[in-house]
Amino acid sequence: MTVQPSAAAAAGVRSQAPSRPSDATIGMIRQLIGFPTTSRDSNLELIHFVRDYLRSNGVEDVRLTFDDDRRKANLFATFGPRLEGGRGGLVLSGHTDVVPVEGQPWDTDPFAMVERDGRLYGRGAADMKGFVGVVLAKLPRFLEHDLKTPVHFAFSYDEEIGCIGVRRLIADLADAGVRPTACMVGEPTLMRPIVAHKGKHSWRCKVRGHASHSAYAPQGVNAVEAACEIVAFLKAMQRRFRDEGPYLPEFDVPHTTVHTGVIRGGTQLNIVPHECTFDFEFRFLPGADPDALFDAVKGYAEGTLLPEMHRVQPGTGFSWELLSSMPGLNVDPDDEIVRLARALSGLSDTGRVSYGTEAGLFEQAGIPAVICGPGSIEQAHKPNEWIALDQVLQCERFIDGVIERVSA
Repeated sequence: MTVQPSAAAAAGVRSQAPSRPSDATIGMIRQLIGFPTTSRDSNLELIHFVRDYLRSNGVEDVRLTFDDDRRKANLFATFGPRLEGGRGGLVLSGHTDVVPVEGQPWDTDPFAMVERDGRLYGRGAADMKGFVGVVLAKLPRFLEHDLKTPVHFAFSYDEEIGCIGVRRLIADLADAGVRPTACMVGEPTLMRPIVAHKGKHSWRCKVRGHASHSAYAPQGVNAVEAACEIVAFLKAMQRRFRDEGPYLPEFDVPHTTVHTGVIRGGTQLNIVPHECTFDFEFRFLPGADPDALFDAVKGYAEGTLLPEMHRVQPGTGFSWELLSSMPGLNVDPDDEIVRLARALSGLSDTGRVSYGTEAGLFEQAGIPAVICGPGSIEQAHKPNEWIALDQVLQCERFIDGVIERVSA
C-alpha cells in the first residue's frame, strides 16, 4: 500500500459526494443494530448475516474464529489481489458486540434503529455499528475497482469486555501466514485520527474474612472493611496521579487513572462478613508499568492488612485475578497509515484518548494501527445512543477515499 497524502485529493472526493448518507448505508446500519449482540449473548446471527452478504457479493475468502463454546465468532474477510506469502493489505476493523441496555431509560427500542432530527438512534449506532455499516455498504464499490492491494474486513466479538475475540482473530492470522500492512479501527472519534491510547489492566480481589456475630465483632475478620481499606488505598493512588502526575497533556485525561467499579460483600448487618469481592482497573499512560501499579496495591494489602487479619484468624487473606489486559497504542504519527488517515480526513492533527481499543493489539502484533471512525465516544454506552447523519456521511467519504487509494 502506497500512501501519497493529498488534502486536495481528499477534498475532491468529498466534493462529489451527496449531502446525505446513502440508503444502502442507512439500511445496513439499521440491520446491524437489529441484532441484539450484547457481549453476554451470541453474535452468530450477525456474523452469519455478514458472511452471507460477503459471499453474495463474490467474496469467498471469509474466515471465522470461534470462542470455546462456539456461541460467538470473529469474521475476517479478504478481497483484492493475492500477494506473495499472504503479505500486505489494509484491515478495516470493528467489533460487533455492544454494552447492555438494562436499567437505562431508552425512549425507543434500542435494537430497532430510529432516524430523527439528523440522527440515527440505537444501541451500537456510535459504538460501533455505524462504522461497520458504512464499510459493508461500500463493499460493492470496493469490488468495482481494480484494487492494487488486498483489503481485509475484521469484525470481532467481546471487545466491550476486554478485547477478547480479536486476540483469537490475530492469532489465527499469524498461524495462517496472513500479514496485513496496516489497520484502521473505526471506533468513534468524530473522524479524527487517533494515534495513541492508554493501556488497561483490570483486576478482581477476593477478600477471605472470618464470620462472627456482630456483637462480638473483634472475634471476626470483616472482609468488607478490609476490601474498603484497599479501595481507599486505590483512591489515594488516583488522587496522587491527578495531583502529581506524571502527565501527558496530549491525552484527554492526561494522567494514569485508577478506578473501582464493582464491590459485593456481606449477607446481613448482624453478621461480620466473611467474604467480599471488588473489581478495579488501571488505565495507564505509555511508559507506565502496570505491574508496578498492581504490586503497590497487593503490597499494601498483604503487608499492612494481612498481619492484623492473621492475628484473629490465620486462614484469612486475599486472592487476585487478572480480568483483562489491553496494551496501549502508540503508533508513530508519521507512519504511513496515519498519513493516510490524516489525508482522507482532511485534518492535519492527530489525537490521543484515554479509552482502550483493539488497535493496541494489532500494533502489538506488528500491524501499525490508527483509530478513526464516525460518531462521538460521548454518545457510547448511554441510553438513546445516537450517531449524527453528518458523521456517517463523513465516514462514507473517508471510505471512498480509501477505495481510491488502494486502487491507485
